[in-house]
Amino acid sequence: MPFTPINTSLGALLLYQGSYGLLQNNGRVFGISSLLSGCVGNPNTQNVPVILGMVSSIVPVYLLAPSLLPPYATPPATWGAALALAGIGFLVGWGTKNGNGCTSGHMLCGISRISPRSIIATGIFFITALVTANLGIGATVSPSPDGHPAYLPVYPSTDEVAFMFSTVAISQVVNSFLVPALLPRYTNSNVVYSCIAGLQFGLGLLITGMANPEKVLGFFNWFDSSKFDPSLALVMVFGVGPSLLSYLYMKTECGNEDGLKPPLLADRFSLPTATVADIDWRFMNIVSDDWPFKAVSKIP
Repeated sequence: MPFTPINTSLGALLLYQGSYGLLQNNGRVFGISSLLSGCVGNPNTQNVPVILGMVSSIVPVYLLAPSLLPPYATPPATWGAALALAGIGFLVGWGTKNGNGCTSGHMLCGISRISPRSIIATGIFFITALVTANLGIGATVSPSPDGHPAYLPVYPSTDEVAFMFSTVAISQVVNSFLVPALLPRYTNSNVVYSCIAGLQFGLGLLITGMANPEKVLGFFNWFDSSKFDPSLALVMVFGVGPSLLSYLYMKTECGNEDGLKPPLLADRFSLPTATVADIDWRFMNIVSDDWPFKAVSKIP
């Protein structure tokens, strides 16, 4: 898929707004694997609203900017493809459980919190995904539809730019002004913000293009420049970068994560307590294999 610098940069800001907003207001880390497993094993007001918010993000994009919805290839209707998909899903779930997280919790939230465990985990994710993509199915990534190298930038239409800029601006107004002014007055205000954070994060995934497995996989095609899409690097710059700066600023206010000053909508911070010693190195690489194998629609 082609390099989309504007889309990915603006979408990454939404990823930042959703993930850091959940930390600042609810005192929680935006770890998708933990949220999903919680919805299945222990559904509650801390996880279900976030996932509902993420799912609802499809609605405004579908109604106002449908061209931003990711294209998905139709998977082969064979038992082999179905079994492969089920097997890959099992391995990814197993890997995220034993690795204590996935890329949202470790990369977006963990690196920005300067967590040694998350920095190591993210490094392993990237290295293993790079090797797997290039030795495994990396060559199956489709070239750009127009035949141009994927690293050449493609720019959005005027309508798409208007939608994306408006979404980022509205999201920032909500986080900076409306939430502090309105939500603390109400009971269960953290539940409302969980939905908002999920919506922001879901919009970020759609706008960056990272909801499309091929776009993520394109970043790891380092040995075929015609298929290399550097978009994922902009998620680091505009997603992790602002989160790091905001976290450092928050540390000066809160003093520490135990909460000299609690989050806006919660009594205390509820953050991961696992350390580097808790990483199960045998299974960490399985999380990385999720990235290239997400192109399961290519399985014959």
